[in-house]
Amino acid sequence: MAAGARAREVAALLGVGLTTLQRWRRQFTGDMDGVDRRKGSQRHVAHRLTSEERQRILLTCNEPEFAALPPGQIVPVLADRGLYIGSERSFYRVLHAHGQAHRRGRARPPQEPRPVPRLRADGPSQVWSWDITFLPRTVRGIWLYLYLVIDVWSRKVVAWDVAEREDPVIAADLVSRACIRERISKSRRQPLILHADNGNAMRAATLESRLEELGVLRSFSRPRVSNDNPYSESLFRTAKYRPDYPSRPFASQEEACLWVASFVNWYNHRHRHSGIKFVTPQQRHNGEAMEICHHRAVVYEQARQQNPRRWSRSIRCWRQPEVVWINPPSPEAQPKPTTFVMAA
Repeated sequence: MAAGARAREVAALLGVGLTTLQRWRRQFTGDMDGVDRRKGSQRHVAHRLTSEERQRILLTCNEPEFAALPPGQIVPVLADRGLYIGSERSFYRVLHAHGQAHRRGRARPPQEPRPVPRLRADGPSQVWSWDITFLPRTVRGIWLYLYLVIDVWSRKVVAWDVAEREDPVIAADLVSRACIRERISKSRRQPLILHADNGNAMRAATLESRLEELGVLRSFSRPRVSNDNPYSESLFRTAKYRPDYPSRPFASQEEACLWVASFVNWYNHRHRHSGIKFVTPQQRHNGEAMEICHHRAVVYEQARQQNPRRWSRSIRCWRQPEVVWINPPSPEAQPKPTTFVMAA
């Protein structure tokens, strides 16, 4: 450049930007010795360990006395003996460079966080959720197990069972009966997804093989995240906080089955669910909810026309939720609709 070369052409020849070259000239005026001063570039470091020092660190770490110790314990032991070979960070750097810095011990290595299960249902028999809860018995320490499978879109209980143990075989038979009752075939274009938590019965190979035969996909909650299976948890709370829930433990399995059968019949056919605009799960499941909500909107509109002063803005929204999510995506992650503007 001192001989008249253009700075832009010199920067292009060096593979750097023009502003980078100008910054170098301002920072190192009179000291442009041709050294690559980009961040991360290879350059001479005066205090860098020599090859002999690096080899000494490597030999020290591989001695029988220190072979099972990390550098954080080797360095203090050497200091107690009056020896200093390098810092703890230098030990780690040398071990990493030679491929000897690996995880030790029998503990399981850190796992990558499990992705958030995002399940979407816009119709019945697309996403089911199931779980198991305890039912108390008169004998202390002995429980009954209530199995409940719910359709996430319609909130309908599609299958249930009461057993004396938590068994994946019982769960597999329960899902099989539910698929037969709801006419879930393996040849469906959109396979059914069965969502559950991480219990032993949910992850058992028996249930997995049965679901493969039925063409049902599995989905699991994240570990220690209770709200990844919200519909089953909400159903259990509805069941156990009902006014007719027995105040005393169940005396037998038959007594528990009678109560659960009564509850499921009430829940599916008489309970007006707040999450689906106060229609019953059965009405939403078989397609009657749209007509019911349309009739409600007509009634409200007629009432508004008769007494318009009592309505400040609009009538109550009776529109059925079209899509139901387990862990819906954030509004920022959802694609925004494209708006086309016509030219005048």
